[in-house]
Amino acid sequence: MQYSAAQWSMRLKVRYLDTSGPSMARRSTRPWERRHLLSTDWGVCAGSGADDFRSPPAEARIMNFDLNSSEFWDRQATRKEVSRVFDICYGCTLCHTLCPSFVDLFRLMDENFGETDALQDEQVKQVVDLCYQCKLCYTICPYVPPHEWDIDFPRTIMRAHLVDAKQGGSRFADRIFGDTDRVGGLASWAAPLVNWANQNSFLRGLMEKSLGVHRDRLLPTFHSETFAKWIRKRPAPPKGNGEGKVALFYTCTVNYNEPEIGKAAVAVFQKNGIEYVIPEQQCCGLPFLDGGLVDRARKKIKSNVAALSQAVRQGYKIVAPSASCSYMLKRDYPRFLPTDDSRLVAENTYDLSEYLVTVHERGRLDLGFSQKIGKIRYHQPCHLKAQNIGFKAQELMQLIPAAEISRMQCCSGHDGSWSVKKENFEASMKVGKPLFKFLKTPGACTVTDCPLSAIQVQQGTGKKPVHPIVVLARAYGLVADETTSDGDRRSSPSLSPD
Repeated sequence: MQYSAAQWSMRLKVRYLDTSGPSMARRSTRPWERRHLLSTDWGVCAGSGADDFRSPPAEARIMNFDLNSSEFWDRQATRKEVSRVFDICYGCTLCHTLCPSFVDLFRLMDENFGETDALQDEQVKQVVDLCYQCKLCYTICPYVPPHEWDIDFPRTIMRAHLVDAKQGGSRFADRIFGDTDRVGGLASWAAPLVNWANQNSFLRGLMEKSLGVHRDRLLPTFHSETFAKWIRKRPAPPKGNGEGKVALFYTCTVNYNEPEIGKAAVAVFQKNGIEYVIPEQQCCGLPFLDGGLVDRARKKIKSNVAALSQAVRQGYKIVAPSASCSYMLKRDYPRFLPTDDSRLVAENTYDLSEYLVTVHERGRLDLGFSQKIGKIRYHQPCHLKAQNIGFKAQELMQLIPAAEISRMQCCSGHDGSWSVKKENFEASMKVGKPLFKFLKTPGACTVTDCPLSAIQVQQGTGKKPVHPIVVLARAYGLVADETTSDGDRRSSPSLSPD
């Protein structure tokens, strides 16, 4: 039997008829609710029940998210929709241990006897600010579109965040760090100085006071030679042998902080006769959305769609090595820029491993691996899980002879700029705790598709993971393998394929 939101509210009130007062433990009477309440750590991981649920197909995701509608930007209408979603989520509680946002939501609802209308504006903002857009709740929610309740918690929270930023103004730090191309360009120009400053305790204290960046947060390393500079120095890429044509959307993180990922991708393309081009591109726009700066994000989206749609029309598939960026292109571009070109880009975008698996399925992937890899501890990031494509990186690495792969899907807790902020740092480390425990395996190669998750894992374990494409390049013998004193195996940061 299905219940309306009002019926759910009535059921909750009946459950509160207890002389000792409201209790989350008493409220959760269903077995799957009790199972989640047994966990003391945030984060749904493999084996916790999350694998029992799957996102609906992409074409079923119909939730109304019209930025051109005046109602979208109306604060009262937004609050009404937020209350509706909160009410239904409170009647379910499947996501109780998923993240700090749900923990605080259900606690505040308990304190207000299940009445969403009783929540104060600052309490709603508290829940909104704790959501870091991992999308994991969407992957396990039974009420997402096309269900009649039309629940999309992450985008409802994003709407509230955007409305608040538009009417109340954005933070100075969000305007600075949201512009990753400008920050990355300046930082790469003075990379040695910036990297030193990011490790100086006195300067980090000043940064915490002025920009709100937690003094203990491990920050990305910048490189004087970005991926874009490296690729421009190389001769024009050779024509492929018909195995595929890709346009590499290398992402700002790879460009400024992890250029070896882009270099490994180029080497693997050439090894497999895949023709590649590097289209004009900017940051995908997600960092600006994190700060509520939707107009600035849409400018970047429009610029990227213009360049990438042209590449698609020339027969290229778009591949991105960062899970957050490929998710943005696939799922969010058509929402923030509802045009035919934007939908064309979304329909032709692949995660990097996802694309290479399609090459293998056609029997065209070179399986001549010359190097052994051994034990791999693989973390699938949230934004890759939310794409509902399976475990393509794991499938790819399993093609390497004698590779022993273990996988975990816990959230790392980094989540863009959220964990960088001083008010969120400790919570972010708590979110990542189960993953850190899993990855602390001596002698194993730790792997993740998300460069930002790699920073979080390095902060929590002391071991920096590598990207699956680097593992593949290493197995081909295209990248040198290094073993550190603690037994952690990593890749050489330099790569120069012929």
